[in-house]
Amino acid sequence: MTLIEKIEDALQSVRPHLEADGGDVEVVEVTDEMIVKVKWIGNCENCFMSIMTMKAGIEEAIKAKVPEIKGVEAINGIEIKI
Repeated sequence: MTLIEKIEDALQSVRPHLEADGGDVEVVEVTDEMIVKVKWIGNCENCFMSIMTMKAGIEEAIKAKVPEIKGVEAINGIEIKI
């Protein structure tokens, strides 16, 4: 199983929750630093909860099944500045 296939497999546990809200996530690339770049799709693009979903759902699911991954980042979506 390739690295991308492992990541996609890990995302299957999170996808039903995203799809229930009219959204999804697409893997764009895995960097040399082992960061997964994803793209929010549908309602997830403009959802204020996407940051929490990223950390508590997507990143956790991927790291649990693919421990060599260091982090997950979205290339689109809501950006919150503090």
